[in-house]
Amino acid sequence: MSEDLEAKFLRKIEGEEKIEPKDWMPDGYCKNLIRQISQHAHSEVIGMQPEGNWITRAPSLRRKAVLLAKVQDEGGHGLYLYSATETLGISRDEMIHALQTGEAKYASIFNYPAQTWADVGAIGWLVDGAAIVNQVSLQRTSYGPYARGMVRICKEESFHQRQGYELMLVLARGSDDQKALAQDALNRFYWPSLMMFGPHDAESAHTAKSMQWKIKRQSNDELRQKFIDQTAPQIDFLGLDHPDPECKWNEERGHYDNGEIDWDEFYDVINGNGHCNRQRIEHHVRAHREGEWVRAAMQTYEARKKKAKAA
Repeated sequence: MSEDLEAKFLRKIEGEEKIEPKDWMPDGYCKNLIRQISQHAHSEVIGMQPEGNWITRAPSLRRKAVLLAKVQDEGGHGLYLYSATETLGISRDEMIHALQTGEAKYASIFNYPAQTWADVGAIGWLVDGAAIVNQVSLQRTSYGPYARGMVRICKEESFHQRQGYELMLVLARGSDDQKALAQDALNRFYWPSLMMFGPHDAESAHTAKSMQWKIKRQSNDELRQKFIDQTAPQIDFLGLDHPDPECKWNEERGHYDNGEIDWDEFYDVINGNGHCNRQRIEHHVRAHREGEWVRAAMQTYEARKKKAKAA
């Protein structure tokens, strides 16, 4: 019986049909999805912190409004993704517990501090740009709720990327000090942005199975190369120096060559030793605890409304 169900599941995958919450799915498929989607949700929520820290210090009302909208979007993305993960049988409380105890991961990039206003631009341009490269293909992921959630997320992320690049363009064409700020932000966020795609395919514990099940549609290295090819001309247009001196166009490959990532740094940050790992989680724990009364009030209100309706 289980063999028939698995055969039907694989036929749907190969036929580009979406797997829905009530469909039969292998345990490994479900666990892989829970890991990936919840990690994505955690990244959106934790990612609010470095930019949220600059809302009160934005240099103009326009910049403040744009940044407020962006940070609000990230919170919404987290909610979409938590909701999609819950369709797989895991509760929101379980996911939050896994994040706060270190059992679950989030994108390593958010353990780097936003030190200057230019970092807000670099995060929007590079970090959200890398996210878009990854997430566009996820609109075709095999799990229905995840794929549908990604459609809106990608539209909003494209706005984030454009606002970040526009901010960097203004700085790069400004005073010498402003251009230096833009260059410094690029230097610090470029390599961690490449790390966002994860380890090389041969070293990734999840890529092969995710590709087989069409949870992921492109490998880590394919996505990273796409981002490198996209970003190099943008750096040239800004008139900034590329942080990777080995980044050169390769006519034979039809892609940019690039230097090797510092994978020791990547794993060090992933394992909790980045600049802001403890700060990010401590902030999340504190905010979650302080918001407990809001969640309790909402639950009480819904319970009373349900009771009144039943009466």
